[in-house]
Amino acid sequence: MQDEAHYPQQDAIRAGLSGSCPRCGQGKLFDGLLKVRPACGNCDLDYSFADAGDGPAVFVMLLVGFVVVGFALWFEFTFHPSIWLHLIVTAPFSIVICLGSLRLLKGLLIALQYKHSAHEGSIDRG
Repeated sequence: MQDEAHYPQQDAIRAGLSGSCPRCGQGKLFDGLLKVRPACGNCDLDYSFADAGDGPAVFVMLLVGFVVVGFALWFEFTFHPSIWLHLIVTAPFSIVICLGSLRLLKGLLIALQYKHSAHEGSIDRG
């Protein structure tokens, strides 16, 4: 599918992190927290190309896991809390950081997918 519309090129990073359409930069990319809309409400770009797969989840596990473990170690060695206090403080911190960064990374990967015309790989038999 070739993109025939004439829109000024959007910054993929800005569009992805803001959750806006990678083509026009105005429409919304998400319908809810993580569900991708069927199409842009502004320029009618079909979002069926958008398949971030497990990429955002992998990045969140690696990056946020590093931050959460660092926070948990700092919290442990600074305050020496009991295990229940550790759970009360660290679990909500982990959930908030994971959900917030998952939406950002999913939008970023979808916008970069659009910018670079990425699609499923195939074997060249020619």
